[in-house]
Amino acid sequence: MKNRIEDLLSEIETFAADNKEHVEEFRIKILSKKGKVTELFEEFKNVAPELRKEVGQKLNELKNKAQEKINELKEQFESKDDVKNPNIDLTLPAESIGIGSRHPLSIVRNQIVEIFSRLGFTVSDGPEVEDDWHNFTALNTPADHPARDMQDTFYISEDPDIVLRTQTSSVQVHIMENSKPPIRTISPGRVYRNEAISARAHCQFHQVEGLYIDKNVSFADLKQTLLYFSKEMFGEETKIRLRPSFFPFTEISAEMDISCPFCKGAGCNICKGAGWVEILGCGMVDPAVLQNCKIDSKQYSGFAFGMGVERITMLKYQVKDLRLFFENDVRFLKQFKAVV
Repeated sequence: MKNRIEDLLSEIETFAADNKEHVEEFRIKILSKKGKVTELFEEFKNVAPELRKEVGQKLNELKNKAQEKINELKEQFESKDDVKNPNIDLTLPAESIGIGSRHPLSIVRNQIVEIFSRLGFTVSDGPEVEDDWHNFTALNTPADHPARDMQDTFYISEDPDIVLRTQTSSVQVHIMENSKPPIRTISPGRVYRNEAISARAHCQFHQVEGLYIDKNVSFADLKQTLLYFSKEMFGEETKIRLRPSFFPFTEISAEMDISCPFCKGAGCNICKGAGWVEILGCGMVDPAVLQNCKIDSKQYSGFAFGMGVERITMLKYQVKDLRLFFENDVRFLKQFKAVV
């Protein structure tokens, strides 16, 4: 049987064809259900056990060589047909390639970064898989805080101390640990929450967190910074208001609303008739957070803020369903083609 395999292998290697029909005839003769290779495989069951490994390897090699030879010849004749085909006019201009567009989240993220860069904020980045210290403990989040609940946080099952970051504030902890004030930075990035996906919520989304630490930083500095950002992002006529709130890592804490950019405060379905829409949370950095990061809270103070990029984008472009940002529907994305 080994001799028959060698003879057939030699026949395959020396085979030459004049046209595609000749190649197809050769394929039927060698690889069809009644072809020579198939016959050899059927006879393989009669091979002595001690020879099956060697013969089996040769059979597989034979089959692969035959397929490679046939594919090579087919490609050869197909390329010749393409060149000779009179229906192809090589003088015609090439088909135009459609120009892509930036994703709306990228557009807004870049705008946010550009606005704060004018105020001297640098951009910092950090890992999306974090430890408990950087994601929670250093940010003054106690062990019994609801944010630690499994319903909000994705924990790595092999190590409960490792999580998918729930906020880009964790990047700020890295910055504070490895830098000396003054610190002025923003941290854009993707975060994860264990939430049901809906028109207004998703298990992954994007945030931009800001941090400013220096001597004599006040709440007035925070207010003026956010007012400047709001006017640059939504228009010069934009107003802001700050409402008391609570965040573990800031004291005092506030949520910031802007005057509705669609009805200019008159009341509409976007702002639910209130004339205001909430866009971010902010506050003065809690002294305990500064101490956790080895920064003297008696000498330095600072403010922090955080906003959802999806939230800003939905307001800016009147997008009503958060899921559209993640579905890659070209009909949706191409609407932003003209935006640089």
